[in-house]
Amino acid sequence: MAEEGGDFSYRIMTWEFAVRDLLAPRRKILEEAGISPGFHVLDFGCGPGSYVPDTSEMVGISGRVYALDVHPMAVQKVKRLVEKKGMSNVEIIQSDCATGLENHSVDVVLLYDTFHDLNKAQEILAELHRVLKPDGKLSFSDHHLKEDAIVSGVAGGGLFRLVWKNRKTYTFCPSR
Repeated sequence: MAEEGGDFSYRIMTWEFAVRDLLAPRRKILEEAGISPGFHVLDFGCGPGSYVPDTSEMVGISGRVYALDVHPMAVQKVKRLVEKKGMSNVEIIQSDCATGLENHSVDVVLLYDTFHDLNKAQEILAELHRVLKPDGKLSFSDHHLKEDAIVSGVAGGGLFRLVWKNRKTYTFCPSR
């Protein structure tokens, strides 16, 4: 991901996300990812945790949510959110690439509003490919990019193939 950035920039982004989430609830986007109870979901670049509560609820007590971000303030904010809401099925990871998860252990990866800002995009895609189950899905959204940049950026390296375009997201599956 991009450099951690300043605290001020992070605070502005958090405020913008709070307004965005009021106007467009994250649950509607998550429904396009096909998350079911018992799933293991990686929210890569989770930021302040906008998707974490709904994802936690969707996977249920038998599922797991891995919320990963590089920014220490994001990690702290998500930790407070998890504690406040009592989400025992959420694990927080601070990293810019490596997840520490086992091979083929994740059902769905959420890569939302992050790709345009990644410094090591192909390295990160390789990590996401490694952790996704063979029948797993990469749910992608980045309003900073046009469709051709999204498809070539994610599928261009041969690790993923576009399966379908939803209303708000793109769904990619691992190429094996």
